[in-house]
Amino acid sequence: MSEHPDPRDPADEPASEPADEPTGRPADDPGGERADGASGEEGGEPAGRPGGGSPEEGAGGPGGGRGPAVPQDPLAQLFSQLTGGVPGGVPRGFPAGFGSDLSGSGGGPGGAGGAAGFGALGGLGGLGGLGDLGALGGPGGIDPAQLFQQLSSDPAALQQVLASVQRLLSSSGEGPVNWDLARDLARQTAVAGGDPSPGEAARREVTEALRLADLWLDAVTDLPSGAAGDEAWSRSEWVEATLPTWRRLAEPVAVAVADAVAAAMADQAPEEMRAFIAGAGAVMRSVGGAVFGMQLGQAVGGLAREVVSATDVGLPLTDGSVLALVPASTAAFAEGLEVPLAEVRLFLAAREAAHARLFAHVPWLRAHLLGAVEAYARGITIDTGRIEEAVRSVDPTDPQALQSALSSGLFDLQRTPAQQAALDRLETALALVEGWVDELVDAAVRRQLPQAGALREAVRRRRAAGGPAEHVLASLVGLELRPRRLRDAARLWAVLEQGRGAAGRDAVWAHPDLLPTAADLDDPEGFARRRTDAEASSADVDAALERLLEEDGGPGEQR
Repeated sequence: MSEHPDPRDPADEPASEPADEPTGRPADDPGGERADGASGEEGGEPAGRPGGGSPEEGAGGPGGGRGPAVPQDPLAQLFSQLTGGVPGGVPRGFPAGFGSDLSGSGGGPGGAGGAAGFGALGGLGGLGGLGDLGALGGPGGIDPAQLFQQLSSDPAALQQVLASVQRLLSSSGEGPVNWDLARDLARQTAVAGGDPSPGEAARREVTEALRLADLWLDAVTDLPSGAAGDEAWSRSEWVEATLPTWRRLAEPVAVAVADAVAAAMADQAPEEMRAFIAGAGAVMRSVGGAVFGMQLGQAVGGLAREVVSATDVGLPLTDGSVLALVPASTAAFAEGLEVPLAEVRLFLAAREAAHARLFAHVPWLRAHLLGAVEAYARGITIDTGRIEEAVRSVDPTDPQALQSALSSGLFDLQRTPAQQAALDRLETALALVEGWVDELVDAAVRRQLPQAGALREAVRRRRAAGGPAEHVLASLVGLELRPRRLRDAARLWAVLEQGRGAAGRDAVWAHPDLLPTAADLDDPEGFARRRTDAEASSADVDAALERLLEEDGGPGEQR
């Protein structure tokens, strides 16, 4: 499996913002667009950061150590409320003494927070109510002393923290991933740096571009328009529209990880600890679901900042009922191309309309692509030996240690030969989709747009390289969505069109058994000959059958 950047790369995370600018938003507001549609810093802020505080103030530094002495009872009560225990007592599902060291003397790698208690939640910062109080997978945690000083004088901020962390631990949805958390963080990441709602002028430009591009496609394919409507989306709207499909694709991976963790910890635990581990299993799964949800949310949100349309990644991530462009990302893509923005918009609109035609009028294609991804994910195996080795050093009573394991790349996915074969089939299908769109759009716009060739090459390079968010998704789900053989596939479709016409080219989509294989991409001329020979043979069989029926006096005549 290829190496990918760490999902916690700071370059992919929402940037920290000044501490003295409280948003005033409720804790459950994901920090998306302002109600009036304006852009700016407010549009990109993570929501609900109570009381401000810079990252240096909110998390234990590498030097760590015990924080200033603070009253213990309020923090004990706070921790108990967060984890569902009795105020001043032990949280449910934890052994006696758990959470007693709330002052930060646990001596974890970052100093404050230690191995137990509220400090263990410090690595789960970035939530709506936690703001800059910690960093995902960071070496430190929340300094309870600092936290208490910040929150004790602000009841509203305290309630936001309580609500956020209770949601974290409860994993409100059924299933292995905290999808509420994933959605919130995806939106926060998507709007980082600004996410203006498209105004009336932008919507009009998108509508005109999509409709004109759709007309151009009529001249180069018999597949009818797939547009039931056209829209201009903000990046956070792209998140909302595509998240249900990401859920469908990612949950099998999360299930595999959760099952492997539970089995490994149960097998490695000493006899006297097994009852506790069984009782705390729900907490472990909640933390694991939260961490996976946060990583996936960051990845989807990062992807939302890169994509230019609903179908930009090559998969049918929406129901296909509308064509959609993301004006902010379209403008960002146009920067540095030395091509007028209107021309860039038309080219990207043609690609969106071509994808829509294919997904709308090849009824088996959506299920074929998504089913291949799901089958690949369901077959994932995890190196349990590596997990067992790491679990020996993980304190089962320490949520932060478990979280660090989940976030450290411990669960690298192992590909079996069957998995690799499934991946090869999926990559070929993605290349065929992208190659068909590439060839169709070139035929449609080459006489309409002066810079069509330059735009085609720019899109090809962009799709081949992928962005940071695509690499993060690859590390989480084990899949790369880049069509590695786009150029080979485009050449195959061009050969088919030259020899058989547009109708003969598009007839290959009639059934999945007719699709070219990876070997066919190496020999497009040979594939075209074989298709012609197969059709000729089929025609000969039909003619022979017709002659036989005529010689017998016709199908309805008695002998």
